Parts: sequence; C-alpha cells; structure tokens
Amino acid sequence: MAGTVPFVSYDTGSLPQPPSSPARVLTIPAAYAEAGIEVQIAGAPDVVPAGAAGADARWSDAELHNAMVNHFSLWRNAPRWQVWQMVATSYVDDGVRGIMFDVGGAFQRQGFAVFHDAIKGEDPVSRRAQLRTYVHELGHAFNLVHSWEKNLAVPPQPLGPNGGLGDLSWMNYVQNFQPLPPAPGGTAAYWAAFPFQFTDSELVHLRHGFHRDVIMGGNPFGVGAAEVDVDLFDDPVVDNSGLALELRSNATFRFGEPVVVEIKLSTTDVRGRSTHGRLHPNDGFVTVAIRTPSGETRIYRPPLIRCADHEDRTVLDADRPAIYDSAYVGYGKDGFYFQQPGQYQLRAQYHASDGSRVFSDVHRLNVRRPLTEADEDVAELMMSGDEQGTIFYLLGSRAESLESGNRALDQVLDRHPEHPLAVYPRMVKGFGVSRDFKDLTPAKELRIRPANTEEGIGQLSKVVESSAGDEGVDNITLGQVMRRLARVEAKAGNPQRAAEVMDEMVEIFDRKNLNPHVMRDIRSQAERTKEETTRR
Repeated sequence: MAGTVPFVSYDTGSLPQPPSSPARVLTIPAAYAEAGIEVQIAGAPDVVPAGAAGADARWSDAELHNAMVNHFSLWRNAPRWQVWQMVATSYVDDGVRGIMFDVGGAFQRQGFAVFHDAIKGEDPVSRRAQLRTYVHELGHAFNLVHSWEKNLAVPPQPLGPNGGLGDLSWMNYVQNFQPLPPAPGGTAAYWAAFPFQFTDSELVHLRHGFHRDVIMGGNPFGVGAAEVDVDLFDDPVVDNSGLALELRSNATFRFGEPVVVEIKLSTTDVRGRSTHGRLHPNDGFVTVAIRTPSGETRIYRPPLIRCADHEDRTVLDADRPAIYDSAYVGYGKDGFYFQQPGQYQLRAQYHASDGSRVFSDVHRLNVRRPLTEADEDVAELMMSGDEQGTIFYLLGSRAESLESGNRALDQVLDRHPEHPLAVYPRMVKGFGVSRDFKDLTPAKELRIRPANTEEGIGQLSKVVESSAGDEGVDNITLGQVMRRLARVEAKAGNPQRAAEVMDEMVEIFDRKNLNPHVMRDIRSQAERTKEETTRR
C-alpha cells in the first residue's frame, strides 16, 4: 500500500549480537541464502493507492482473504515456488505484526501480509524488527510453524528447550524467548544470543523436506512440517504454573449450529501470576483437540495464522482472577468439525509465558439430531460448503468469491426467519454489512464498498433481541455484537442511541448474574465504547 516502506536490509552489526555471529548485511534473500534457499524478488512491487481506504486503513481478516483470492485468480492455483506478500498499513488488532492468511482450501501457504505501522522506522531497532517479521512470515509459507507448536503437526519432531520457547530461531517470538531457568529470557536475552539463523531441525525441513511439504501450494500448513501429533486427551504432566484453563459451552447444540466455546484462564496462586493474555486459537498459544463421536481425535486448526508478536502481559490476581475469550471452533482449515450428531469431547492446552503447558479438563458437549424438516434444511444451508464456514469464521464478508455462501445464509433467513439458528446468519450478515469493506481488485485498485448502516442495525438488533435471555449467541459474542451495534449507530449519526445500547448491554448482563469481576470488565468496555462513539 502507498505510504508503507518495504524492508530492504539490516546490518546485524548495528546493535549488540552474539560474538559467534559475524556482522553482515541481511536482506530477505540473504537470510534465506544462509539456510540454503535461493529467494528471488519477483520484479518491482505493485503500489496500491491508499487514498480510497479512507480514515480506516486497518485491514480485517475478511478484506485480506478477499485481496488474496482476487490476486490468486491471476495465476493457476497449484503448487508453485511462488508466494504473494502484501505490505499493508495495519491490522484490526494493534498487536499483530504479520499474518499468513492462506491456510484454507486445497492449495495453502501462498500468501502473507506484514503490517508496516507495527514495525516501521529507520533506526536499527526497527529495521531489525522488520527483518525478523518478514523472515518469520515467509517461514510460515515454507511450512515452518512457531517454535512452541512443533508437537502439533504431522509428522513429529521433538520440541526445543523449554517446550520450544528456548529456541533461538526466526520462528520464535522475541518477547516469549524463555530458556530453561535460571537463564534469563525475554527480548533483551533473545537478541543478545540470536545468531539470525533457523534451528537445525528447521534447516533439515527447508533443505531436505519432501517436495509437497515445503513448496507453496503443496501440503496444508502443519502437514509434513516435521512435528508430532500429541493426544491431548492423555493425562498431562505435573503443572506448576499457578494457572488453570477451562473450556465452557452449551451442553447441547442443534445440528448445524456454530460451535463456540468460551476459554477461561484463571490463577490458582493467591499471590497472583503474570502471563500473556492471548487465548484465541488464531494466535497459536491455545490448542483445542476434538474427539468425535466415532472416536477420531482432531486438532482444531484455524484458517488464519496471526503473529501477535509484541509484549503483552496480563496479571491475574485477587482483583482480576480470570480472563476470558470465545472462539468459533466449528470450522477450520480441515473443514467443518461437528458434522455428525452425538457426544464430542474437547480439551484445550495453553502455552504460558514461562513455557508451562496448562491443560483444561475434558469438556463434553452433544450435537443432537435434526428433529424436523426445517432443522434439516437450515443445517444443510449452513454447512453445505466451505464458503459458509469461511463466512462464519470471518464474522461476515462481502467478498464476491463468497457470494454463493452468502446466498445460502440469506435463504435461511428467507425460508426460516423464526428458526433458532437464524440468529447466526443474522449476526454474520449484520457484521458484514455494517462496516466499510476494502476491496483490493485484480487490477490492483483499492475501492471501498460503504457500510449499509440501516441493514446492519436491523440485523444486529435482532441478534440482541434473540440473545438477551438464555437462547441465542454466547455471552462474549453478545457483548461483541452490542459493541458493534453501538459503533454502527454512531456511524449512522445516532451517538445518543449508541450510548443507550451500551447501557442496555450492562443491564442485560446484570440480569445474567455474572461474576463481579466480569461485570466490572463489561462496564469498563461499555464506558470505553461510549467514549469512542462520542468522538465520531
């Protein structure tokens, strides 16, 4: 995008580095040349004018997915030694520096983005951060996973020191570097010891991995990445982290209903514990295993890989004993995960900042059989294709490539507007139409499709109405819906109504008898949203 400056080079002698690592000038091709890989830059970069992006130059998952599909249509979708990189301004989550968003469909690992606003600068510290981010994201395209996740792909390779957090690798997070005690960890320790190289096992993969395991568009991400498939339902080792992980959800789901789980991380130490607050599977620190009614165990693999590579510390203590997030785990890069009625068992694993692995207890839920013809029709419309799963995962999208999926969800609302599951198509439709949509066309023009605030308000209001009691979407999602509704009201020129929506949110959750510290967070979210919408 215009206004961003693609990384060129970094002199490793500009800042302190390990004595064993010679000072040299590293470009992206030079960094990979040291790994035995010849990388060529495919001509001059195309520059996309940023003016059409308006005031919001941040990119959402749906917009990145649409940009990728439009550009990939220019060449055959097949395994090729070719990868598409986008140097974008910023991501909707300020903590994300890069993202590999091509992990869906048959041909994966062909597109990634780096977010310039998170790593920009001409000083040595900024250029060093840019080098690491570019090499790291391109490593994902070569099917290299994060250092602490090497036990979750197929086939196996043992983790490095301290569960992988002790790896001195491009694929580790700088701030998460934590060798075995008593050695110091963290950002300063990482850069003091990092030789600007991949680990030996990563070099084996890059140089000697099977062709389809390495080539872009070959085997899916995490398959053939020299890793082990761990049965998360085995009893875990002794855990002294002082943290507890819990999965929650409805006990019973209708057939076809999007399965959303609540993830809770709490402290068991009255003195308090400090860790990172990344609980969503997209960020790679929480892994969810799913055992189907037939006995098959599958690892939930989100369609997008976000690299939230920044300092992010959360203190859990008596004042704030727990943090929460929710995740839609019904669809991922392996398709739909809950396609048969019966009992499912889920277990999650959290990677703490100190290298500890915290396991939840086994969580059980039931997917019941459709009871009526309407149940069967709704389930078929909502699960008949990957496009519907992608739309649910992206929380709505106006991409032309997902048009048939959106049509199927529209049919749910047309044929069965009063069905209990209609709340979900309404939600994603409300999210999708309520925001401006950046469309990077195949002609490399950035056009904005403006939000339809009236339709967005109508759809999201119905979601709130359906979910104020015990039915509808889960509580965390409901809070997200209501904050979005308030922002749409403000965008439509109704700041007073936006404030009223936030007051209604607090009242609804007050009636649900939530924990006091949860209600404190909800009131804080409501006040922040009021301030934000007042400034519009």
